[in-house]
Amino acid sequence: MSIALNHTIVESRDPDAGAAFLTEVLGLPAPTHFGPFTVVEVAHGTSLDYMTVDEPHPQHYAFLVPDEEFGVITERLRARGTPTFADPMHRRPGHNTNDGGQGTYFDSPEGHNLEILTRPYGSGG
Repeated sequence: MSIALNHTIVESRDPDAGAAFLTEVLGLPAPTHFGPFTVVEVAHGTSLDYMTVDEPHPQHYAFLVPDEEFGVITERLRARGTPTFADPMHRRPGHNTNDGGQGTYFDSPEGHNLEILTRPYGSGG
């Protein structure tokens, strides 16, 4: 049997704004709604279901993106004035070249530590 992640819940003070930020930056289809959730669909039938909470607990969400999309996404972030960092602690501005790919970290409106990367960790030999 194959096991795959189906969905995860993303805490947000404003689920519509948080989901819109993610879809706009990553170039994904507009969010939809299901019950109390604002839903962002990503690959392989997986979704991030944004839920209203008073005090979101910051989490880390990493997205594997195609090489050709990395620059497009970082340009969207730059246009928004969203700082990007080469490390998860946000100490070095810019991006990294881990495993022969590219990666960068940035904050979502609700304070989640988001990451885009073009190669899975450990894949560069």
